[in-house]
Amino acid sequence: MPNAADTADQPWWKGAVIYQIYPRSFQDSNHDGIGDLNGITQRLEHIARLGADAIWISPFFTSPMRDFGYDIADYCDVDPIFGTLADFDALVARAHELGLKVTIDQVYAHSSDLHDWFVQSRANRSGDKADWYVWADPKADGTPPNNWQSVFGGPAWTWDARRGQYYMHQFLTSQPQLNVHKGEVQDALLDVMRFWLDRGVDGFRLDALNHAMHDPDFRDNPPATNDGSPRTRPFDYQIKRYSQSHPGVVPFVERIRALCDEYGAIFTVAEVGGALAEEEMKAYTAGTNRLNSAYGFTFLYAPTLTPTLVADTINRWPDEPAMGWPSWAFENHDAPRALSRWCAPEDRPAFARMKMALLMALRGNAILYQGEELGITQVDIPFERLQDPEAIANWPLTLSRDGARTPLPWSTDATQAGFSSVEPWLPHGDDHLALAVDAQESDPHSLLQFTRAMLALRKANQALRLGALDILVADDACLAFRRTCKDQSLLCLFNLSREAIAWPANIDGSGRVLTAVNGAALCDLKPYAAILIEQ
Repeated sequence: MPNAADTADQPWWKGAVIYQIYPRSFQDSNHDGIGDLNGITQRLEHIARLGADAIWISPFFTSPMRDFGYDIADYCDVDPIFGTLADFDALVARAHELGLKVTIDQVYAHSSDLHDWFVQSRANRSGDKADWYVWADPKADGTPPNNWQSVFGGPAWTWDARRGQYYMHQFLTSQPQLNVHKGEVQDALLDVMRFWLDRGVDGFRLDALNHAMHDPDFRDNPPATNDGSPRTRPFDYQIKRYSQSHPGVVPFVERIRALCDEYGAIFTVAEVGGALAEEEMKAYTAGTNRLNSAYGFTFLYAPTLTPTLVADTINRWPDEPAMGWPSWAFENHDAPRALSRWCAPEDRPAFARMKMALLMALRGNAILYQGEELGITQVDIPFERLQDPEAIANWPLTLSRDGARTPLPWSTDATQAGFSSVEPWLPHGDDHLALAVDAQESDPHSLLQFTRAMLALRKANQALRLGALDILVADDACLAFRRTCKDQSLLCLFNLSREAIAWPANIDGSGRVLTAVNGAALCDLKPYAAILIEQ
């Protein structure tokens, strides 16, 4: 039996299920069409009943909302559209009453250009914050200092006449790059973290962490090899060797962990994307003095879900000393809804159950995105209703993130599906009303009820929450693995195809069935079947 972590005295976050809330689209309490903090507080019982251990709230800080909160103008206040600091304190208090931990986003790679730090930095080259952002002189011909490109399209440099220099931005021009190499900037960001820790938060998701530091020598990025993948932005034509992923991020990570350790069992998880994501996630989580966990985009952007994809991804995070603890998400606010990527419309009810069972059976933390427990699909937002700046800039080649950010349907009979009393900032999906929470509450066979059952099963079985994972089969359709922890051994078997398959000849199916999904049985595995057996 593989060695698995001792279950005694494990921190709350290890093996946790974390429910992501996109606040603009969760619940509107003040009738302006935009979700808010009080709306979240009103609906926390839904998440507690689901069985989640924690919530993660996407940015609600003061912001001009050009990138919907990921462009922060004040790290230590709440934007009025979401409420007040008092509203946040009430949210934290209610969550804790319900047994939910609270984690929030932190965006340290960049701020809004309206942040006072940037206002001071751009004023002149000699002020106290002159080098708090990334500035560079033009080349002799007046062009930007190098060839770096921004994620959202166009050069990663914008000319500023006040300074007579270019400033760097890896996303929108209104999101100037913080100079996180500078110790004083790190100190200021840690002060931000301390501000929220003092208000009772239990953890942080660190947005785009590998974008936080650049090559100080401003060397050109090399061109990327054309692998046949679609290229919708200049950003796709480069290997981001120098514009991001600087090794200096690791010592900063260690400072973050040291601060969080002062507050006890605080959870830290990094979002890491790009070609070096796996390498960087492991670096950021290695040992006991760095972040607790990390997640990337392996599943979030995968066009199909295959046994090989799951096996290869999971095998890269073995249960070994000094290896970081992974987190997994099949959906989030930046990626298309999984049911719209991974299966045909007619297969969605069965696939959704199998997908949920798989997510809850994987080793690591499970991140559920709001509406995933309902089987919400991607919404096709017409161009005239788009809000996403990336989609607008790259229309029609970039799939809009708005399609995964639509309001949550709470009630089949209420105005705007119970989300708001007025037209919301994004339209509801045409098929979402039938998936509303109240409709699924009254249906014992709904995905919502199944999700509750799967979260309860995960919580009741230490092998699922904390155990080691050994891949047994990963072929064209069948995925089988064993979860082990102390004296418990669980066989987890999934049919990821829409055709029935035979039970693998070399797999012993004896034992106590914990759950059988979509008609799973020892004789045959129906389409999208799943079965978990204690042996």
